Amino acid sequence: MPRKVNYGVDYEEDFYDYEDYNYDYDDGHEYAETNGRVPETNTKQELVKVGIWRCSICTFDNRASMNVCDVCGNPKQEPVKAGVWCCPICTFDNEDTTNLCDMCGVLRNPLIKGGGGKASAATSDKVVQSNVSKKEIAGEVKKELVSEEPTSPSTSTAKVRRDNMKDRGSSIETRGYHGVMSNVGSMSVSSNPRNAESRIAPSRSQTKPQKIVCTDQLEDKLNQLNLAIVGHVDSGKSTLSGRLLHLLGQISQKEMHKYEKEAKQQGKGSFAYAWALDESAEERERGITMTVAVAYFNTKSYRVVLLDSPGHRDFVPNMISGATQADAAILVVDASIGAFEAGIDVSGGQTREHAQLIKSFGVDQIIIAINKMDVVGYSKERFDTIKNQLGTFLRACKFKDSSVLWIPLSAMENQNLVTSPSDARLLSWFQGSCLLDAIDSLQPPQRDYSKPILMPICDLVKLPSQGQVSVCGKLETGALQTGDKVLVMPSREMATVRSLEHNSQVCNSAKAGDNVTVNLQGIDVNRVMAGDVLCHPEYPIAVTNHLELKILLLDIAVPILIGSQLEFHVHHVKEAARVVRILSLLDPKTGKETKKSPRCLLAKQNAIIEVVLQGIICVEEHSKCKGLGRVSLRASGRTIALGLVTRVLEKKE
Repeated sequence: MPRKVNYGVDYEEDFYDYEDYNYDYDDGHEYAETNGRVPETNTKQELVKVGIWRCSICTFDNRASMNVCDVCGNPKQEPVKAGVWCCPICTFDNEDTTNLCDMCGVLRNPLIKGGGGKASAATSDKVVQSNVSKKEIAGEVKKELVSEEPTSPSTSTAKVRRDNMKDRGSSIETRGYHGVMSNVGSMSVSSNPRNAESRIAPSRSQTKPQKIVCTDQLEDKLNQLNLAIVGHVDSGKSTLSGRLLHLLGQISQKEMHKYEKEAKQQGKGSFAYAWALDESAEERERGITMTVAVAYFNTKSYRVVLLDSPGHRDFVPNMISGATQADAAILVVDASIGAFEAGIDVSGGQTREHAQLIKSFGVDQIIIAINKMDVVGYSKERFDTIKNQLGTFLRACKFKDSSVLWIPLSAMENQNLVTSPSDARLLSWFQGSCLLDAIDSLQPPQRDYSKPILMPICDLVKLPSQGQVSVCGKLETGALQTGDKVLVMPSREMATVRSLEHNSQVCNSAKAGDNVTVNLQGIDVNRVMAGDVLCHPEYPIAVTNHLELKILLLDIAVPILIGSQLEFHVHHVKEAARVVRILSLLDPKTGKETKKSPRCLLAKQNAIIEVVLQGIICVEEHSKCKGLGRVSLRASGRTIALGLVTRVLEKKE
């Protein structure tokens, strides 16, 4: 069975194997030496036994490997050293005469008189610049603390089931999570605070690189590749995904037998592999994928996150929300006579629309999987016809020929998936790579680790009874560690990262490009929604409803006018939008302005427009963060334009 994450995670009660603690109640040697008293320690949190620390709030005994209490979330405190005070945020040991942390700039609570002037009114509004030697010492201490953190996962693991990403336009039912930190109120959030209605964030392009050591990732030699499976409805995307996972051992033979039996009972025996991913009753009854399912497998070079996207035109918004995380894509094409032609048709073919959307997401590498070759007798002529027609369209979409791989295959007959084909009819004319080798040959995506963290929330699970929330998504920039403070925008709620899960495994850190589940605490669970963004407290993302866009019009029949009502998509957000200004037309080759303030926009034109959204969203200019600056515009169930955010404008009432 593929380990599929549900961006909403189903939690089971935490449990501990108390035998692991090695309590020995018969051994009274240490007890006797202290006359029946536990030896006194110079710590704020009493060390009960080697390998265990006791929480100062709830007195729960935690393993030494845990940095926060597993019951109340209170952070572990190191032994008190003479002449220093420990920062409650970054745990850096500061001189006792100072009131401001030399590492992160957080004010001491309570303040002391005569604290070297560092907590004065003149300096409390900004982070005090310490001398070079202190910065070096702080950096070394932080590296040592990070390197000493154990890599063993917390025992409170979340049980992972499935990744079904619902339509981001609707509210998601709450099932969420969290426990409040006592010193959040005293924390200095930003040197230039702004409310949730403000529009311009500090320049992220000029920020200093984050010196974060990702202890879990340093030993990981495999790069992560987010691979979207897209294409026209009924082209065999889910069957191809299920068969690939089965061949790679992610679905056991026992589970496969169960799917085959269930499919035959409903008269859909050929859907057995698809049912490994299409698990909902409605998907199985209708025989189509409706939400984006996520599964995992490894190749020689990559840890692949498989994003199986819906192909039906009614579920394109779901496809956009899931596939926007893709680094590369497999475009599945049905080789059957008439099926390919329907997918490439201008009036509603999803092969065409999906290719355009994937390119707008920033995907440059694409594998064209020409499926169901067995139906056409593995005909080379049919393969060449599809390659010529589709290749012309892909070049028009700005895909380079060198970045497009063409793979003929048959998912049902297991031809050319993970090994070379065995059918003589295909072998007679095709000597290229199989699908798995083609995935391995993709170039690793570029990541931006140095900028502050940005993570759009794709889905979430709320546990109000525990005050906790688990959010899922792809880290666009930066890195994240257990215990970090994050700002949730646009609600501007502060939260603490209680734990992280990556590819269904608990980890201590994550970096840009990783699809992770972040378990947050210390936040009102009702203030977090899909489409929100986790960001660095010092560098909040821009929040507005007024944007300037550079767009490319697709094949549209109705011109776009001032006042046109559109459907606006960016990362995991869908909002109603209205065109308020058409600023100019652009030359498609040079990008220079050719006409100011045109009355309307027609098919294939490039233009600069302004739109006002119905609600406020988190967004960045494309020049600052590509993943949060790519948009698509839809109307009447079709994608009519693709674009980039060129300016974030002041919010309009």
